Order: sequence, then C-alpha cells, then structure tokens
Amino acid sequence: QGQLAESGGGSVNPEGSLRLACRLPSRPFCAGWHRQNAGQPREPIAALYTDRGTTDYSASVQGRFTISHDDATSTLYLQMNNLRPEDSARYICAAGFSTSWPCYYDIWGQGTQVTVSS
Repeated sequence: QGQLAESGGGSVNPEGSLRLACRLPSRPFCAGWHRQNAGQPREPIAALYTDRGTTDYSASVQGRFTISHDDATSTLYLQMNNLRPEDSARYICAAGFSTSWPCYYDIWGQGTQVTVSS
C-alpha cells in the first residue's frame, strides 16, 4: 500500500463538496475509492470498470458521489457533493491493471483525510 498519492482532502461544512484526485501510472482495468476510520474496516464506496464503462457505488454515497477517470492524465477522481458528517474518513484510492475478471486491485494509496463538520 501507499504506492499512489491522493489529493483534494480537507475540511468542509455539511452540504459542501470536495473533489479527490489520484494519479495512476497508466489506464486501469478497474479502479475504486475506499474510506476508513481508525479502528474500523475499510469500506468500498465507489468502483469503475473501464472496459465495461460501468460504475458501482455503495448505498451510503449513491447519488452524492461520482467516480471518474481522465484518460488523458490517467487521474482517478471522486466528486463528493452534499457531504455529511458521517462521510468523515480517510479516503483511499486503488487500481487494478490485469485485464481479466475478476479485477483485483494491484496498487493502493495512503489516503487523504476528509472531515465534514460545522
């Protein structure tokens, strides 16, 4: 873990927005965002599958967060809108490059902290 570098975290008021970024070494076959608080298991919240052009979201972020990938810069994004205090966590990106199913994540980031409070 810690092979990728996330950016864009910080503190924001409830109902605010943030956009996280994660620079990848090349175009991924699959990529995703997870979040984790101290002492708790890592929670997958968003995933993207480039060959199928599909995305998946956890129920907790569906409709508020959007995962995307910029092919030109090979950057993975997570647009987070209408943030809630319960979204506060360390956000971690991951990517897989093996072109076969199931797609497993090969590399991970160290995470960027997001804090939502008034």
